[in-house]
Amino acid sequence: MTAPLYRRVPFTAALAAVTTLLAGLVVATPAAAQDPSDEGAQPLLSDVIESTNRGFVEAKAAVEESRKRQLQLNLELEKVEERLEALTPQIGEVASNSYRLGRITPVMVLLNSASPDDLLDRAEGLDMIAMHDNKRVRELNEAREQAARAVAAIEAEVTREEQQLEVMSRQKKEAEKALQLVGAVATNGFVSATSPVAAQAPRNANGSWPSESCSLDDPTTSGCITPRTMHALNEAKKAGFTRFVSCFRPGGPFEHPKGRACDFSMQSSGFGGDATGDARLYGNNLTAFLVRNADKLGILYVIWYRQFWSPTTGWSSYSGAGGDPSSDHTNHVHLSLL
Repeated sequence: MTAPLYRRVPFTAALAAVTTLLAGLVVATPAAAQDPSDEGAQPLLSDVIESTNRGFVEAKAAVEESRKRQLQLNLELEKVEERLEALTPQIGEVASNSYRLGRITPVMVLLNSASPDDLLDRAEGLDMIAMHDNKRVRELNEAREQAARAVAAIEAEVTREEQQLEVMSRQKKEAEKALQLVGAVATNGFVSATSPVAAQAPRNANGSWPSESCSLDDPTTSGCITPRTMHALNEAKKAGFTRFVSCFRPGGPFEHPKGRACDFSMQSSGFGGDATGDARLYGNNLTAFLVRNADKLGILYVIWYRQFWSPTTGWSSYSGAGGDPSSDHTNHVHLSLL
């Protein structure tokens, strides 16, 4: 890549929650410049990041699903109301038939019939009118019941949305507290409207992310990764980010031992020191690509060049890093997935 694919944009507090936690995450002892196996992380903050950020993303998915459901229910209600409007005038005709025919008894039908055939014809006619009227009354009642169910379902979805928004707000506050503890500061970060668009990773029917195990062979190591990690890795390569990558590690911080994290080096092999020039640009572009496609890839957070990003808080800096390329994340982009 020869031209910048990213631009800096102001930090927005719209999606503010867990990335802030990553701020404190990077305060470990320095690691070797050639190997990010010790990226540095406070275990407690790592746990908080995992639980809070995951909770925020799940609540966000529930809100989006609830709003889709509300839209569907409102469309259904509109159709039912149109049907009610069409059926209501017909009930006046039913009432009129009832008034005109309701006092006609079998005896009157018999007395006013000139012949047995005439009697049968008149009786069948009355039955047809009654059946037609009963059908219209039944349709009206069914439409009313359907409308009532739709209204109740909409109210339930609104309540569900409000509950999930409260969850998101609570996760945001917890993340902000952690951010204050580690002295992280909101930054402009790396965002690009021209980054390639990744393919959507599989989600559950309700929009949430399925739980996945470390079930696939990691093409970058002798370990394993989850299907979602494999998808993100392949999408990044498809977008042109083909330099050295290492995903699974049996120990250490972040999601590496779970097969849910990858370190993207700025070099063709190994990791090296601080990225500059073309290597720095490569990292900027890769980070912008990951952030733009976070919803499609199921990203938990991204760390690059003393800054980190999550769906909850956007971009923030972190303080107290180890002062080396590994713990400062200046020689590789760290990607963690849900």
